Amino acid sequence: MTVEPLIGDVIGELLRDTLAVATGVGPRPLVGGRLPRPVIEIIERDDGLINGAPAAHYLDGPAEWQPYDHRAVDRTRGETLDIGTGAGRIALLLQERGVPVTGLDTSAGALEVSRRRGVRRLVHGTVDTHVADGSRYDTFLLLGNNLGLFEGRERAPEFLAALAALARPGAQIIAQGTDPYGTRDPLHTGYHERNRRRGRLGGQLRLRLRYRELSTGWFDYLVCSAEEFASLVHGTGWRLTDVDDRDAPYYLATLRLVD
Repeated sequence: MTVEPLIGDVIGELLRDTLAVATGVGPRPLVGGRLPRPVIEIIERDDGLINGAPAAHYLDGPAEWQPYDHRAVDRTRGETLDIGTGAGRIALLLQERGVPVTGLDTSAGALEVSRRRGVRRLVHGTVDTHVADGSRYDTFLLLGNNLGLFEGRERAPEFLAALAALARPGAQIIAQGTDPYGTRDPLHTGYHERNRRRGRLGGQLRLRLRYRELSTGWFDYLVCSAEEFASLVHGTGWRLTDVDDRDAPYYLATLRLVD
């Protein structure tokens, strides 16, 4: 008999266990009931591809970050919303620098971990639900490949409209993305072609995350070229002003609110 995983707070559970393994405080997944087990995030794609990655990087301090993370943080100004804050790694450094920052996440467990690590201002929700709170920001950060939260052609205008509603005049968005098209792996190039035949962007992923007995629901996550991203932004209230691809295939896209 095949048992489907339970739908639950995957990110929250794996971050709580990752923090427990790192600090030795709290219940931890154990090997043979004694040794801490590494926490692995499982990513399942809708064509059956399964990948796993250690979750410890969510706790990385600045010394372990990629160069583009540092450049993004250095461009941050004013009231800042860290979207998809996770375990709070970006928010913690901004706090240390005296930048007023709020961490936003849909995972209650992730926010609990961020709070335990010292992030002071946190919001549970999406950019859409946060609009009603009346907060306004100068900078929106989507780091850790969180340009993916634009999802695709259908969601991107709605996402940008929500950020415009949260924005102060002259606000900026700094989003980190990955160009997926340098690969020659037929498993990935075939997926890109399958997507295009279905009217989707080639790198528009359909995923669910797994950890232990839990799963998320299926969701879209966008991996696209900078040119594709520019096409999604065109005609919205935002203008793509800079693409920093010094660490290609990774890039930082900066958008500014049109006056």
